[in-house]
Amino acid sequence: MARIVGVEIPSNKKVHIALRYIYGIGPTRAIEICKNTGVDPEKRVKDLTEDEISKISSFIQQNYKVEGELRTEIMRNIKRLIDIGCYRGLRHKLGLPVRGQRTRSNARTRKGPRPSRIKKKK
Repeated sequence: MARIVGVEIPSNKKVHIALRYIYGIGPTRAIEICKNTGVDPEKRVKDLTEDEISKISSFIQQNYKVEGELRTEIMRNIKRLIDIGCYRGLRHKLGLPVRGQRTRSNARTRKGPRPSRIKKKK
């Protein structure tokens, strides 16, 4: 298992797939990283040399926010919305959908399981 930006990426997968295990890197960005570092995206991680791994790691650190840094930035943005009291901030605070989805019949992911209506006998 290779370690890139503090994340163990699986060694039996292709490079462009394995890079997606890093928070903040998706399919397009993974292929872009491979192209810019000169690493073959179809190559397996176990076949990478130490030089290629260090190239990928340094390129990611220089050009992208990933993992902890990205998570903290997102949390700060949500906290800012809550603090200024805007509509999106209120929706975050109440645990309801933020982007205009209906809540009458759906939104179970955000609202959680339905409350139990059956009263238990004592």
